[in-house]
Amino acid sequence: MFKPKYPAPDTYPVTRPTVTPAPRQETAPANRPSTSSAMVDLVKSNPLAVAGGVVVLGAVLTSMFLAVALTAGSLAVLAVVIRSLMNQR
Repeated sequence: MFKPKYPAPDTYPVTRPTVTPAPRQETAPANRPSTSSAMVDLVKSNPLAVAGGVVVLGAVLTSMFLAVALTAGSLAVLAVVIRSLMNQR
C-alpha cells in the first residue's frame, strides 16, 4: 500500500529537440563617442548628486550602527538586572 508503483522503464518515448540555428544578421557596430562608463558620466555631469548620495549612505549606515549599539546596551543592562534578581534569591 505504501510502496510506490514505478512505471516500466521503457514506457516513455525518448524525444530529442531539434535545434535549427537562426540566420545571422550582420550589424554595424554603434559609434560610441567615448569609452567611459555611465557612472563616470554621472559624476562628471552632476557631482552634487554623488556627494548627496554619499551623505545619505553615511547617514543610513550611522543610524544602523546606532540601532545595533542601543540594542546591545539595553541587552547588557537587562542581563545585569536579571543577574541581580537571580542573586537575591
